[in-house]
Amino acid sequence: MDVARQLLDELMGRNRNLDPSVKTKELNWEDEEFCTYFMVKFCPHDLFVNTRADLGQCGKLHDEEAKKLFDAAKPCRKKIQYEEDFLRFCTNMINEVDRKIVKGKQRLLLMNSKLEGRPVSKQQEQINTMNEKIEKLLREAEEAGIRGDVDQAQSLMQMSDQLKEEKDELIKQHESNGWAVTAEYAAAQEKQMEVCQVCGAFLIVGDAQQRIDDHLTGKQHLGYSKLRTAVEEMMEARKKPAPRVEERRRDGDDRRRDRRRDDRRSRDRDDRFKRDDRRRDRRDYRERDYERHERRDRDRDYERQYKRTDRHRSRSRSH
Repeated sequence: MDVARQLLDELMGRNRNLDPSVKTKELNWEDEEFCTYFMVKFCPHDLFVNTRADLGQCGKLHDEEAKKLFDAAKPCRKKIQYEEDFLRFCTNMINEVDRKIVKGKQRLLLMNSKLEGRPVSKQQEQINTMNEKIEKLLREAEEAGIRGDVDQAQSLMQMSDQLKEEKDELIKQHESNGWAVTAEYAAAQEKQMEVCQVCGAFLIVGDAQQRIDDHLTGKQHLGYSKLRTAVEEMMEARKKPAPRVEERRRDGDDRRRDRRRDDRRSRDRDDRFKRDDRRRDRRDYRERDYERHERRDRDRDYERQYKRTDRHRSRSRSH
């Protein structure tokens, strides 16, 4: 249903069911109806559908147009908060499956220690030998299939199936005789298992390649792999400065460099003005001093001239 609605939205638009005369609301990625996880990268609810880790259906809308608007929006507090919520949710899921992986490894170690301390019965030795032969035949059949030898691969698979039937018959015989083979058989199987480092599932060591491929392409394994990749990418991106932050940093460096240059020019200009003022003051002082000396010389000349005139008048009156 969601897929069909999304296809219709892409073909006819989100407002396909509205009356053309009705004014439509402008799309805004900040609306509460949109899934914040989907806009950041993807919605985790879509990863584990019909698996043991199924999170149920997401209650918010997954809108591609809103996602494009979110990606094109400038960094802001709400956008950063969406990314933080997505990272926190994914990290919690990864931490939970990591705890599951640790418990699985501890379980295998415990089962292995119990198995090593238990004496192996003759019946168990027969079953273990059959298991080894079966695994060997499966590997040889797989190699033959890769080489293109279909006849040999089919022959080896038939031999493997025959051994499996003999093993099952042996187990039934011992069960009918009262031998509790279930615990020992399960312990032996646990010893040959390992834990997937991505999703925490138990895997049989040396299992057929087809079953390994089925696990690697399963929803649960791919889902946790996608979660881990997304968290690693976001954490790696945080270590690098954002382009706009780096641009602002360069602009800030340029402004500081320009400010230092302007300050240096201003200081040089002030120093030049001060030097000019000092020279002007010295020049004014010399001019004033020169004028003072000239005025003094004029006064002195005037005084001498006055005295000569006065003496001349005195001599004239005396005659």
